Amino acid sequence: MKVSEALKSRITCRAFLDKPVPEETVRQILEEAKYAPSGGNLQPWHVYVLTGAKLKEFLSIIETKQKDAPFGEGTEYDIYPKGLTDPYKARRFKCGEDMYATIDVPREDKAGRLQQFARNFRFFDAPVAMFFAIDRQMGLGQWSDLGMFIQSVMLAAREHGLHTAPQEAWAIWYKTVSEFVAMPENLMLFCGMGLGYMDESAPINKLRTERAPLEEFATFSGF
Repeated sequence: MKVSEALKSRITCRAFLDKPVPEETVRQILEEAKYAPSGGNLQPWHVYVLTGAKLKEFLSIIETKQKDAPFGEGTEYDIYPKGLTDPYKARRFKCGEDMYATIDVPREDKAGRLQQFARNFRFFDAPVAMFFAIDRQMGLGQWSDLGMFIQSVMLAAREHGLHTAPQEAWAIWYKTVSEFVAMPENLMLFCGMGLGYMDESAPINKLRTERAPLEEFATFSGF
């Protein structure tokens, strides 16, 4: 698969098949992704991988806690900036509306939207879960490096015929995640990610978010 094909075919998969992913494949994906660039070659990424009985145990803990705290335990960083303005605010709104439209959940169906939101915390039934963390001493540049590593994981997954669901939503359960995976205090949870085989028949996986035209975000000079 060409890199361009991986980029265009990558989506946030929100429904996975009940089909296991071999450990060897997961290891190979991470081995390939580790060649992502980082300033000064710091390689500031840390990954925790769960599957099988261990993943089920973790999800059971989350399910129990959700009954009293459906919106988690807070975050250590703002997932979205406060006072987000257009065009970013409009893009986020449209993404949400288009997603819920694929499963026929209108805006007034609060229970239906909450139910779909809760599926984040089952990794959309992905057989493999990953958590990405970064050392607290790192700055904005290293957070960018972490993002490039995560993107590399997603692209490598496509080459192996797999899909992913990157989820900053897991930041609201940072305390529980950190405790379960025995994350040292010097690390901060950034996001989670589901990994597996996409359920091609699921309506929600038909969503393809729009992209702005090149002229809207790129400036060319000297050509």
